Amino acid sequence: MPKVIILFCSMSGNTEEIADIMETNITNHGLDVEKIQIDMDDFLITDLLNYEAILFGTYTWGDGDIPYELEDFYDDMDEIDLTGKVVGLFGSCDSMYPDYGGAIDTFAERFKERGASNVLYNLKIELSPDQDDVERCQKFAEDFVKELHAYAE
Repeated sequence: MPKVIILFCSMSGNTEEIADIMETNITNHGLDVEKIQIDMDDFLITDLLNYEAILFGTYTWGDGDIPYELEDFYDDMDEIDLTGKVVGLFGSCDSMYPDYGGAIDTFAERFKERGASNVLYNLKIELSPDQDDVERCQKFAEDFVKELHAYAE
């Protein structure tokens, strides 16, 4: 059974709420899921190699910047080859800033640079998920599981 990690960073709790929705939906598909919230230096980048699939969530800071909690993680990605990993990116965004969800896009490119060839579309939620957003999260989780199964075949 493929192992999935949901790795996320959340300041206000919105991205954590999205991660919780993802965890419930992925688990309901019978997959082995581990969910970890990243704080400063508490996750080793090489641990990603223990998983077949990665759901990565982040909020966006300021004008499209990655959160300070993820700066070391971003830099450490230089050390890892993620070829063959199925990756999905999600996060809470705020439309009052000009670069809506810029950190999500930045990490999507970074995962592709590191060899993850199965990067799903980026799921961006305006602040805290409402009922329509919950449904979008559920669909994203289903698409992720389909991609994982298709890749495993």
